[in-house]
Order: sequence, then C-alpha cells, then structure tokens
Amino acid sequence: MVTPVIQAPAAALRQTGRLFILAATVFGQSFRRPFQFRELIEQFWFIAGVTILPTALVSIPFGAIISLQVGSLTQQLGAQSFTGGASVLAVVQQASPLIVALLISGVAGSAITADLGSRTIREEIDAMQVLGVSPIQRLVVPRVLACVAVAVLLNGLVSCVGVAGGYFFNVIMQGGTPGAYLASFSALAQLPDLYVSELKALIFGFLAGVVAAYRGLNPRSGPKGVGDAVNQAVVITFLLLFFVNLVITGIYLQVVPPKGG
Repeated sequence: MVTPVIQAPAAALRQTGRLFILAATVFGQSFRRPFQFRELIEQFWFIAGVTILPTALVSIPFGAIISLQVGSLTQQLGAQSFTGGASVLAVVQQASPLIVALLISGVAGSAITADLGSRTIREEIDAMQVLGVSPIQRLVVPRVLACVAVAVLLNGLVSCVGVAGGYFFNVIMQGGTPGAYLASFSALAQLPDLYVSELKALIFGFLAGVVAAYRGLNPRSGPKGVGDAVNQAVVITFLLLFFVNLVITGIYLQVVPPKGG
C-alpha cells in the first residue's frame, strides 16, 4: 500500500511533467497550420483591454517607491548623482517584467482558466477531440501567444511610466537635479538591460498563459472545481515567476558584465 507521504510528491511530479508537456506542445503547435489568427486577435484585444489601465496605474507607485528608496540610500552614501541610473535599472530589469506578469496572470490568466475550465466541465473539449479538432491548437495556442505579445508590449509601457514616475518623485520630492538624474543613465545603464527585461516579459507571459491553460483543461468536476482551478493557476504562476526571475537574473549578472566593469 502506497502511503500518502509518497503519493503527494508523486502527484506533484506528475502534474509538473504534464505542465511541461503542455508547454512543449504549445510551442510546437505555434508553428503549425492552420493558425487561428482571428482567435489570436480577439484574445490579444481582450487581454490588452483588461490589463493596460491597471498596469499603468500600478507602475506609478512602484516607480515612486523604488526612486524614493534608492534616492534615500544614495543620499546617505554621498552618491546622489547615481540615483537616476540605479532607479532605472531596478525598474527596467526587475519591477517592469514582474508587474506585467503578475497582472497578466491575475487578470488575463484567471479569465483564461475560467473559460477553458467551463468548456472542460461542459465536455466541449472532449467533443472537439472526438471531431478531430485539437483543443490545444484551436484554443490554447492563441491565448498563450496573446499573453506573450501583450506582456512584451506592456513591459515597454511599464518601463516608461515607472521611469517617468521615478524622475518626478526624485526631482520634485527629494530635490534632485534633472541633469544628474538623466546623466546617470549613461553611467550605469546599457542596452542589454532592456533586452533582458523584454526576454523576461516574453518568458513570463508564456508561463502565465501555459499555467492558466493547463489548470483550465484539468479542473475538478463542477463549478467549484473551476473556481479552485483559477486560484491554483494564479498561485502556481506567481511561484514560477519569482523562481524563473531569480534564475534569469543570476545568469544575466554572470554573463553580462556591468558597465565600466
């Protein structure tokens, strides 16, 4: 008889393996025909519509908090002239992709899970498979690609809004000079910082879409199962995002040397 202590890790490993299989399947079928352009455009428009305003509003206090904290620390160390560059690096490299990913998983990902979960409990997914239609290619791929596209585009919006908010709070509230704030960009920031930020947004958007689709395709029976799947999708996505962000940041800091180093 298998004890519950052994069953729990085995079930977790099975779920993880199925999630990776779905991710690989989605990636492979993204390049196969027929491609669902109409579904992709509809999902892109929906996800962008529900995330643009919250993302812009959340990025303002994030940029302000980072700017105020970094400005206070640099002022204590006598390096206030580097406040701008340090704030921009924190916003672009870390805050921007995380804000975008958390909002996409929390807003769009929950909607994707609820939609696919309701289709699953109504046996629409089984009906599509009986008819020879791949639900992954027809439903999952457009939603995941829409999450990726919106995440990449919103990442640029959050970076701009966060940097502008940081500039305002540093110059207006902490008495910094605009020239020193802008001049520190060239001292600390470099183009690969933007590249890794967009790469993070792309990966985070893909993970949010895949996890949301996986939980939507595998809910427990009944409406309560769909609701539980939505909560699980958001929690799992959050954990994955922070872990993947740690890995990417560690690799980036080891591979790309700091400017002037």
